[in-house]
Order: sequence, then C-alpha cells, then structure tokens
Amino acid sequence: MKTYEKLLSLAAKKANYLCLIDPDKIDAKQAKKYAQSCENNGADGILVGGSLMLKNNFETNLKIIKESVSIPVLIFPGIFNFVSPHADALLLLSVISSRNPQMLIGEHVRAAPLIYHYGLEAIGTAYMLIESGNNTSVHFMSGSLPIPRNKSDIAVAHALASQYLGFKIIYLDAGSGARHPIPNEMITKIKTFTNLPIILGGGIKTPAEAAEKASAGADFIVTGDILEKQWDESLIRDFAQAIHSVKR
Repeated sequence: MKTYEKLLSLAAKKANYLCLIDPDKIDAKQAKKYAQSCENNGADGILVGGSLMLKNNFETNLKIIKESVSIPVLIFPGIFNFVSPHADALLLLSVISSRNPQMLIGEHVRAAPLIYHYGLEAIGTAYMLIESGNNTSVHFMSGSLPIPRNKSDIAVAHALASQYLGFKIIYLDAGSGARHPIPNEMITKIKTFTNLPIILGGGIKTPAEAAEKASAGADFIVTGDILEKQWDESLIRDFAQAIHSVKR
C-alpha cells in the first residue's frame, strides 16, 4: 500500500498525530531516541525536515529514523535538497499561498529528476502559510506573505484551487514558533468546501488545543517547536491521546 493510501485510511477513522523532527538540531543518538519515543507514545507518523540545513546530517539522521520505526516517515522539505530514498514518501510542497515562482514550481523542477531516480513516492501537497502573529522562519525563508488569519474566504479559495489542480493533501501552517495557531473557523470552512485531507501545524502548545483543531476538521496535527524546546515522552503521549479522541 502506498503511503498516501495509508494516510487516507488513517484519516477516515480518526484524527492523527505527526511528530516533526528537525534533523539539523539533533545527533544520530537523538535521532533514534526521538523517533522511537514518537512511535512508542502513540504518534501515527514522523515528519523529517526544517527550514535550514547548517550541518551535513540530513541523510544520516533520516536513515536512522526510518530504520528505527515502523510508522510512516515523511520528508518535510524546507529546501528541495531534502530528497532521499531513506523515507516512505516526500511531501512535495507547493507554497500556493505565495506568488514566488520558485516556491510554486521552481524547486520542484530541480528535485523531480532525483525523486524519479530514487523511485521515491511524492505526495503533491498544497502548502498554505497562515498569519500567526509574528514573522516565522518559513515566512522569511520562502519570501511569502501569509494569508491573513481573519480571511477564511481567501484560504478557502486557495484550497479549492488546490483541489481542482490535483493536489492530494492540504498543509495549513502557521510556522515554527508561531504566536497563534490557525483559527478553527478557517479549518472548518476549508474542510466544508474541499474533500482533501488536512495537515495542520504551527503554534499548537497543548494537547487540548490540538484536539480542538482536530475537532474543527484537521486530519493530521503536527507538533515540532514545543518538543524541540524540551523532549517529553509524556507530552507526546498526551498529544496522541487527545488527538486520537477525535473520531471520524
């Protein structure tokens, strides 16, 4: 079964939890420990990626993570040098909220031959940056203005365009270190107008908040920054239980 089909199967039953691990901020020992902690405490999958790569350890840490768990491991590329065979799939992100052609198609053209060479499953993902109350890394690095958090109609129009263009997943992101998570109203409206699974991340600080976003319509909730500050297995477990309590 393709990874995308597994994700659809998960989303049909319940809301799901994805842990985001930045390979640039950990060593090999931590990569194994963190990945196993995510799986053992209820995470449904692991995203691997970040906005920058200052150390040359992406490939090494990704391989360790993939070998350490049985849950899906997805590359979450901040830049499209993040292409590797050591993952179940790659989220091929097009920043559809941007008008920067490099983020819409340019990086994808550069990455496509390598994706083909590796036979890596690429999941076309409509990536939407949403205003979070402060300027986050992804806003700056992508050269993109976020969609205003109080403009749900603009977000819905972008989501509908993504569906008509053939994208397979919508990723709503407030960005790492976001002051505010994405509003419930925006999540619900996008879910009402489209039939694509929704991944949501950025600014989620508590399990209760994660469950609230899942109830609003997000199929996959991502946490990253909160765990980077202090890796806590009990917190991972609390997030997983809260999110899984939302059934479909």
